Amino acid sequence: MPEIETPVKTHCYHCGEECHTTDYQNDGRQFCCQGCQSVYTILSGAGLCSYYQYNDHPGTTRARTDKRFDYLSDPAIMAELLDYADDHIQIITLYIPQIHCSSCLWLLEQLNRFSPAIYYSRVDFLKKQLIVRYDAEKFTLQQLVELLNDIGYEPLISLQDIIKKQNKAVKGNLVQKIAVAGFCFGNVMLLSFPEYFGLAEVEQSFKHFFGWLNVLFSLPVVFYSGRDYFISAWHNLKNRVLNIDFPLALGIAVLFLRTTVEVVTHTGAGFADTLCGLVFFLLVGKFVQQKTYHHISFERDYRSFFPVAVQVVVDGKEKPLPLSEIKTGHRMVIRHNEIIPADAILLKGEALIDFSFVTGEAVPVNKTLGEIVYAGGRQTGEAIELEVVKAVSQSYLTQLWNNEAFTRKQDNRIKTFNERVSKYFTIVLVTIALVSLIAWLPFDYRRGINAFTAVLIVACPCALALSTPFTMSAVLSIFDRNLFYLKNTAVVEQLANIDTIVMDKTGTITTGSKNVDLEASLNSDQRRLIYTACANSIHPLSRMICQYLGDLEKNNVTDYREVPGEGIMAIIDGHRVLVGNSKLIFRQTQDKHLTTRVHLMIDGHYVGHFGFYHEYRQGMKQVAELAPPYGLYLLSGDQDHERTELLAYFTDKHMFFEQSPQQKLDHIKTLQQQGHQVMMLGDGLNDAGALMQSNLGIAVTDNVNNFSPGSDAILDGHSFHKIPAFLRFSKDAVGIIHCSFFISLTYNLVGLSYAVSGTLSPLVAAVLMPLSTATIISFTTLATHFMAKRRNLL
Repeated sequence: MPEIETPVKTHCYHCGEECHTTDYQNDGRQFCCQGCQSVYTILSGAGLCSYYQYNDHPGTTRARTDKRFDYLSDPAIMAELLDYADDHIQIITLYIPQIHCSSCLWLLEQLNRFSPAIYYSRVDFLKKQLIVRYDAEKFTLQQLVELLNDIGYEPLISLQDIIKKQNKAVKGNLVQKIAVAGFCFGNVMLLSFPEYFGLAEVEQSFKHFFGWLNVLFSLPVVFYSGRDYFISAWHNLKNRVLNIDFPLALGIAVLFLRTTVEVVTHTGAGFADTLCGLVFFLLVGKFVQQKTYHHISFERDYRSFFPVAVQVVVDGKEKPLPLSEIKTGHRMVIRHNEIIPADAILLKGEALIDFSFVTGEAVPVNKTLGEIVYAGGRQTGEAIELEVVKAVSQSYLTQLWNNEAFTRKQDNRIKTFNERVSKYFTIVLVTIALVSLIAWLPFDYRRGINAFTAVLIVACPCALALSTPFTMSAVLSIFDRNLFYLKNTAVVEQLANIDTIVMDKTGTITTGSKNVDLEASLNSDQRRLIYTACANSIHPLSRMICQYLGDLEKNNVTDYREVPGEGIMAIIDGHRVLVGNSKLIFRQTQDKHLTTRVHLMIDGHYVGHFGFYHEYRQGMKQVAELAPPYGLYLLSGDQDHERTELLAYFTDKHMFFEQSPQQKLDHIKTLQQQGHQVMMLGDGLNDAGALMQSNLGIAVTDNVNNFSPGSDAILDGHSFHKIPAFLRFSKDAVGIIHCSFFISLTYNLVGLSYAVSGTLSPLVAAVLMPLSTATIISFTTLATHFMAKRRNLL
């Protein structure tokens, strides 16, 4: 019995992908393509092969594409991109999406070994940014980007530069305010200890001296660190709004005034330690609340989707031109996988345009010579040439983005728990303080003043103000760890109140690829006949069939005709071959099978069909099990070919196909008018209006750093299966905030029972406030992590 050789799979030494050829070898190592072999050669020549010791197959695939970076030599573009430039030195921050592991960090910080003109390179791993400083006389920006491209780390450079936007963000002086408050708090506590433990008669003179020092330390805390609370309270009062900043500002003012009066009149030590501690902890809570994930950009528009420059043909030669200078009549060259940035007429080449970003339709569209190709499409075939008919700012994509349907006409957001509670808390607090003052004034005005100030001090809502930011900070960090990025802390409460989930299909509940199944028993001759027929077509399904069948030998074609919307009719080696839909094969207007099928007929005999199925995301079954109590809807721009498969996840009456962007938005609005809180999951520009109209819009993407429409959250496609856990955890987080509020309320009730009597000492007040704060912070942190573990998010 002859031995059967089992083929052994070989994987690329650089990127780890399977090698389909043995043509690329170096130093006894196998590579999948010329690009990966070139990177290894570069690393080996620079003595940087220890790169591979940090991780198995750490590189990204380096299959070569025709990329050009000539536009980076344009002085105007360089001026926009560079952080610093003079005659000798240039510094730039580049965004590198491929950064993913320790080997990436190590290699990118060794760029000076590739070129001595590079002084240093530093990586911000979380933001995936690379800062490079180099000699402008010996090295250029274009050379730097080409070097990064050669080693597999091509920077993402777009019109709306993400990094510039981040760096231009208003940087408050919150850290400085925290530092001042912390410094003063530490010193005041040190000076207050003698008062707590008692002073001997001989040392009484220090008591007044320490009191004046405490007042001096309180001045910068009140008038610098705490001034924002007074400003916020004043603006809200002018607008007849009561929020939590009013009782906080009132508490700070009362603490300062009473401390000053007691020190000046020698009637007590005051509350300087409580005052400084209150402002310090409040600012720390605000800092924690503001510390969101700046490496994710939520507010993006069409510019972040477009390249910085495009190749144009001038006098028969290609040259790069900044997109801002593209005008009507320019002849653009668009290569494979490049974006068409302006509406243009196809002049040369076979255009196969993927418009899924704009329309939601997954199948690429063929365009004929002379036909208009709208901006936003991605060429998926050979290089094509187009003549611009509208400037970038006037293109269909720009008009679609700026359409009023994509602007939220009203605020669909519910008020957060803090916003709802703080109004009533403020009214009750001030009422109790005034009643205590009025009740004691006829009998003992000093006691009345003590009661009034004690109520405001003890019941000051610092614990309430801190419970939400500390809880939400822990929640956001857990979501971030699970590749779910929220725009701000208010989104957590929005998520907890959702009762209806609406999803797009293509790119949202499906991945970018399609599965091809052959439901036929074809012999080798029949395979060649089908392959020959499909090889003459540029239709995307024909290309997928050719790819499925493999690289076969073509037969002789004597007659060939492609019927638009039906399929292929051909005579091949004397055989009549039909490849197409049910209308071509069976003369039926509609296929009884609603999945995409391409039927096969040879010499009048039906031999089977190819089935094309979307690959649904992992976890779609778990998401479907959310109904009930959640209502699940599907709004898709696609045709209803896969209605049968989708019945496993949605009810028939909850699926809507061939939906335009406006129809999606209107459908969400209808659900909201019925009293539903709607969460929309989408991906492309065609979903942007629905995302903005919904109570909570989530952009689903397989690369969080690629373009995402304006949204409240960005969900990495790899965490799609965790949506049920995210929904439950958000409810847990809101429950924790409610519990922390009741804990705070308990402390306040205990303290108020003493405060209204006017007998509360400064020592008790000084201990009670930080004790309640520490309790709240500890409870929220521990409870949040416990619930995260319970939901398998940690």
